[in-house]
Amino acid sequence: MAVLKAVIGVVEDDPALQELLVEELEAEGYQVDAWGSLEDFKSSNASPDLIVSDIRLPGESGLTLLEDLKQHDNPPALLLITAFGTVDQAVDALKKGADDFLTKPLDIEHLLLSVERILEHRSLQRELKRYKQQQKGPGGLVGQSPAMRKLYDQIEHIAPTGGSVLITGESGTGKELVAKALHELSDRSDKPFQAVNCAGIPADLMESEFFGHTAGAFTGAQNKRQGLLKQADGGTLLLDEIGEMPMALQAKLLRVLQEGTIRAVGSDKEEQVDVRILAATHQDLERLVEEGKFRQDLFYRLETFSLRVPPLRERGEDIERLANFFLQQQQKSSDKTVRGISAEALDLLYRYPFPGNVRELQNAIERAFAFSSDETLSVDDFPQRIVEKSDTSQPAATSAWPTLDEHQSQYIRKVLEHTGGNKSQAAQILGVTRRTLYRWLDNEAE
Repeated sequence: MAVLKAVIGVVEDDPALQELLVEELEAEGYQVDAWGSLEDFKSSNASPDLIVSDIRLPGESGLTLLEDLKQHDNPPALLLITAFGTVDQAVDALKKGADDFLTKPLDIEHLLLSVERILEHRSLQRELKRYKQQQKGPGGLVGQSPAMRKLYDQIEHIAPTGGSVLITGESGTGKELVAKALHELSDRSDKPFQAVNCAGIPADLMESEFFGHTAGAFTGAQNKRQGLLKQADGGTLLLDEIGEMPMALQAKLLRVLQEGTIRAVGSDKEEQVDVRILAATHQDLERLVEEGKFRQDLFYRLETFSLRVPPLRERGEDIERLANFFLQQQQKSSDKTVRGISAEALDLLYRYPFPGNVRELQNAIERAFAFSSDETLSVDDFPQRIVEKSDTSQPAATSAWPTLDEHQSQYIRKVLEHTGGNKSQAAQILGVTRRTLYRWLDNEAE
């Protein structure tokens, strides 16, 4: 039973052997194409998952495939067929990147097992590569918990729309990173990204900051100045803590969203701007609307697309991912060597509710790194408030994780499913002897 219904290319100039290879591989469920020379294979522009090629061929040698395959971003696997006289060449080919070689006369069962093993190995490599790529989400976001994968999916759907987005979430959850991800995945990614905290601008200067001003527009305005909306023209502007924006300025912002025009303070001329507005807040804007502190029409305009950034306490295993990520950041900027976080310290982090979310975790790791005198962060390195406020009455999330033995058992069962219960093939895929596989199965049954 084939592990993968892959596409295999056979390059063999012996018609009888070529026919045999095609028949045997097709009988295993593979899609097979065949050629009599490398020239014919290259001219076909085929892209198989695995190439089975004789070393000795008319024209170019099968060994030249290695150099050609290095030019591919995602090259196919290569299984070489060799006569005894060219075994040394085949061994050299393995060192240069070939996946396996077989000697003539061919043992078909050995060939099929080798093909299956190579394809399984390639599949695992792709999964590992995909896993590594997924350790960071869009915009540099870190995490693979269900809550974050849902957020990534929403970001990827919303980013290309070009519409305004309301990003909500508690303080410290990473709302600005979400905004950057939306910008990077949009068609504005090569244009400016501006971010401003509305709570950090004095109310009497806010209009000038956003819309700009002319020279002499007010006391101290000696020169003309572009506002943030104009600076972000063609790109994206993040309005962080938009709930702090005065009502009068909210009306002007609504006009920008509806008509795409701005008027600088002190000017009677309107200018066109093309800017995507992203708004972020930790406040309940609906409640502010009910209290008359936020314009209902602006809220509805912003809320067309909305994203909620989950708090850290809802992100489960991301706590360890983030902790290790922040530890690596500290390691890069220091000569100190800290290789990891102790199991007891991780247990502590899982029990702590992190009201300050990701930002608080980052600060905690930075502090622990500075105080650590060992190669592993320990409980004593973390702030006392985290130690005192950790909920010892609740089991840590790590206690629910499967053990290595459990992972091994699950993997063995999956391989056996792939082979239809054939233990010999399963042992070949696992890279162990049948005796070892039987011993594992016996231990599992006890």
